[in-house]
Amino acid sequence: MPLETHVYIDGFNLYYGLLKGTPYKWLDLERFCDQLLPKNTIRKICYFTAKVDARSHDPDQPTRQQAYLHALATLPRVEVHLGNFMSSVISQVVVDTDPVTGRYLRTGGKPVLKVDPATGAPEKVWTYKSEEKGSDVNLAAHLLRDAYQGNCACAVIISNDSDLLTPIRMAKADCGLKIGLVPPRPKGSVELKRLADFKVDPRTHWLASSQLPDPVPSGSALIHKPVNW
Repeated sequence: MPLETHVYIDGFNLYYGLLKGTPYKWLDLERFCDQLLPKNTIRKICYFTAKVDARSHDPDQPTRQQAYLHALATLPRVEVHLGNFMSSVISQVVVDTDPVTGRYLRTGGKPVLKVDPATGAPEKVWTYKSEEKGSDVNLAAHLLRDAYQGNCACAVIISNDSDLLTPIRMAKADCGLKIGLVPPRPKGSVELKRLADFKVDPRTHWLASSQLPDPVPSGSALIHKPVNW
């Protein structure tokens, strides 16, 4: 009998691990998950992300994301859960780089810090740091709620985030939930792979065959795929 399954997607993990730099960003999450798990009955797909801000080098980034979120809202099995971005100015040490290649230097497997030749102290610079907050916590909370309420027999996680180890262990140990893992990056968390009951490696042809139509009908409106996607 097919397992009643919920899928939990870390949106930024999916984007940076599997979609960035490809022509497959207009992804139909329902069709994609159905191809990943053809023997499961997928009842719900939870997509966790945060609204991005415009950047000087990419002012249209929020517009593209908003179009995609509107397109996802037309899919009946997809739920979008939003975290947020937090930005701050922080002081960080600088790593030394190769003057020819520009790549940062390593020794003993660790980055080499750039030091002030006069004092020998590590050099620091002020940087603007923007971090996505809430997606991992939201994913863990929804996973555990579904596990403890018995809302599904199988949970499939699309993420490489090792911060999810504890809630996954709890869902397995306390509720007997079967856990599947779809790592967006091949070199994802080894601990997550060991903890999962099964693993599915995403294939490029599944992305290619799981694209939303362009445009996507939405009531009386049409949602167009961003031009540079």
